[in-house]
Amino acid sequence: MSILSLIIKREFIAKVRNKSFIVMTFLSPLLFVGIAVFVGFLASMKADLKRIAIHDEGGNFVNEFVNDEEYSYHDLSKIDLQFVKDSVLKESYEGLIYIPKTDSLSTVQNQVQFISNDSPSMDYISDLEDVIEKKITQFNYEKLAIDTARISLAKSKVDIVLKKASGEDTVKGLNEIKLVIGGIFGYLIMMFIIIYGNFVMRSVIEEKTNRIIEIIISSVKPFQLMMGKIIGNSLAGILQFLIWTVLGLLLFFIFSTFFGMQMGGSSDASGEAVAAASQNGLMEKLPLYYEELKSLPLVTLLISFVIYFIGGFFLYSSFYAAIGAAVDNETDSQQFLLPIILPLILGVYIGFFTVLNDPHGTVATVFSIIPLTSPIVMLMRIPFGVPWEQLLLSILLLYATFLGVVWFAAKIYRVGILMYGKKPTWKELYKWMKY
Repeated sequence: MSILSLIIKREFIAKVRNKSFIVMTFLSPLLFVGIAVFVGFLASMKADLKRIAIHDEGGNFVNEFVNDEEYSYHDLSKIDLQFVKDSVLKESYEGLIYIPKTDSLSTVQNQVQFISNDSPSMDYISDLEDVIEKKITQFNYEKLAIDTARISLAKSKVDIVLKKASGEDTVKGLNEIKLVIGGIFGYLIMMFIIIYGNFVMRSVIEEKTNRIIEIIISSVKPFQLMMGKIIGNSLAGILQFLIWTVLGLLLFFIFSTFFGMQMGGSSDASGEAVAAASQNGLMEKLPLYYEELKSLPLVTLLISFVIYFIGGFFLYSSFYAAIGAAVDNETDSQQFLLPIILPLILGVYIGFFTVLNDPHGTVATVFSIIPLTSPIVMLMRIPFGVPWEQLLLSILLLYATFLGVVWFAAKIYRVGILMYGKKPTWKELYKWMKY
């Protein structure tokens, strides 16, 4: 067995035998499922009923406000306004809608007030404005002798039918679904890199602090040691990720099937969503959505996920290993971590804000080929269809950059693991790379 294989085996076994690794491997799926069940429970709870007072001096709007499960409106127009304001101040009511009396309804539009102790939500104020606007508009129609029935008849609702160039029907919102699918894979890679990259860095710092590394490098080359750490930790991480996936799916199935619990939403909400979908005709389009999802390049996406998963982790782990070798403790590593994390964050933002609107545009294409962001952005683009030459170029650049970064990182690693008691600067790291 080669030295590199021995190092990989040592790192892998040391990682999977660690108590915290074993505990988190089996505890994490339970925590995730528990949080999902808790979120579903919270979503199923009804909001507290809010009492809203109305003081409509003209009496033209009070009947326009309809009670629902969240808001209860109370007509206090005949009570002294100051007394009602005091009631709000004493929190007997959540708020007061004050509508002054004017000569004409047309002039009231900028005089309506909502008085409360706390700032109301924008959605609620927008709903109030809609109610008042609708009433004033209706009044204006009548004042101008406009036949509202004829206006209603004249209104049209456009529903553009989407078709492919081949003539087949397609559906709306497909781009958002594609982005979510690709985004999940890209986000997983980012989280994996951050979590296990830190493991690699801590492993190096720990061995450096214990001076064990001085004994190890008397038998192996620093480059072999660094590669062994990266590969051994990545294999342990992949094993943990697979266990999480299997346990997570199993727990979701058990909770949703045998306990009838909703994950992340309420049964009422699901029923309302189904009813709304039925009214909007979405239920009739479900077969079209299914056909479109079947046509996605899922095999390419899964294979690419594995390739970018490995390439991205190896690339960033080289940085983490070099930083671990350069510092004596985790506190000193913070100044070097930000430049590593920034490209990952940039990849997520580029993916969500540019891929959706223009998946084949210049920005999305360039960042899906640049190695530091390609593991995230390319996975978001793949559901939209990426030319093979771009995919191949991106993968080749990713692995070529990985080899180049390993070469430079190994130089820092080789010098840094024997340096103690000194906080390195970016200038010193640059000097170490030239040794």
